[in-house]
Amino acid sequence: MKKKKPIIFIVITVLVALATSFLVYRWLQEKSVAMASQRGELVNVVVAVTDLNGGTIIKPEMVKTVSFLKGSLVSGTFRDTATIVGRVVITPIKADEPIFDSRLAPMDITKGGVAAVISPNKRAMAVKVDRVKGVSGFIHPGNRVDLVATFRPANSSMPVTMTVLENILVLATGTETEIRNKQEKPVEVDVITLEVSPEEAEVLALAASEGKLQLSLRNFSDTKNIATKGTTVQSLVAFLSGKGPSPAKKKVQKKDATEPPKEYYSRVQVIEGHKVKEEKFKEGSE
Repeated sequence: MKKKKPIIFIVITVLVALATSFLVYRWLQEKSVAMASQRGELVNVVVAVTDLNGGTIIKPEMVKTVSFLKGSLVSGTFRDTATIVGRVVITPIKADEPIFDSRLAPMDITKGGVAAVISPNKRAMAVKVDRVKGVSGFIHPGNRVDLVATFRPANSSMPVTMTVLENILVLATGTETEIRNKQEKPVEVDVITLEVSPEEAEVLALAASEGKLQLSLRNFSDTKNIATKGTTVQSLVAFLSGKGPSPAKKKVQKKDATEPPKEYYSRVQVIEGHKVKEEKFKEGSE
């Protein structure tokens, strides 16, 4: 029994030391946070609890406050969740991302949906696409797409495929229901809502009604417009048979290899006493 007493004493001492160390650590941590807050180094910032899509009306359970270093923030954030409840999101916000005033519609807009996220002087237009034409599962709000139409020009028996609109913003994706052949059973149709100008809306409506419309997904960093000449069946067959250039590339004229290169000369007058003569020097060729 006498041998066990020192061991028990050592165990108790170690446990007391561990408990004391933990309590001191917690106290120091809380003290440092409190001191930082008093010095204005930490501030509460409103962030999103979950991903918020454009057109969403913010509800209390969608936002929370998180402490941030004051020096790491830029202007436009919010300190209290109550100040943005009821506001409408106009650009997507990721979970735990600070909410900026620039991501929200003006305070006088209280209704959500697509109408709240349309840019000034723009229009929202819905396009029906199937799962192949819609690049199924890969097009989301905020993406940009090109619209490719296949139609038959007037006075022509051959169809042509052309890119009719480029770099168009996707506002929303989803499904709608319709009734076919007077049947009560609805049929799901994929719908993509695009942001277009009034002129682009006319082009889109005509292309959708007169031909087949497909979407081509763009990279986020690719904003360059490329003027294409379109593709016909004849140009496609010629390319596949090896008798023509690729329909997707412009024909490049090559220099005739049999044509001799042109040579260039310089003429210089040389004066020797009372004589003047002209010398010709070769500069090079192309």
